[in-house]
Amino acid sequence: MFDRIRSLLHRLHQVSEAEALTDRDLEDLGMTRAQVLDFLRMPQDITERVTAMGAIFGVPETELKRNHAQWVELLTVCGHCAERGACGRVLDMGDMADPAAIDFCSNRASFLALAPHGA
Repeated sequence: MFDRIRSLLHRLHQVSEAEALTDRDLEDLGMTRAQVLDFLRMPQDITERVTAMGAIFGVPETELKRNHAQWVELLTVCGHCAERGACGRVLDMGDMADPAAIDFCSNRASFLALAPHGA
């Protein structure tokens, strides 16, 4: 119970910090205030999930992060996905996962577009 309260207080502190960001701070981040607040509500493992799923599709992390706006979009799409269970099962398969069978992923088209030809 104490951990839940601590997490809640930490989250409230993060929201306060996000609300205090200036327009210049947001510009430097390349995000809107709404995007920052949205990211605070997302599960904490989104970055790891996107990079792991990208790797299954043959997309290196550097390519995923090359275009900041695209990276934010990949994270946002993943953060709102309702298929966390199916995603987790695929990620557990690691290198054995078949990208052709991953039809539930909302980032699938983006991963395919970013994948090197022939991957």
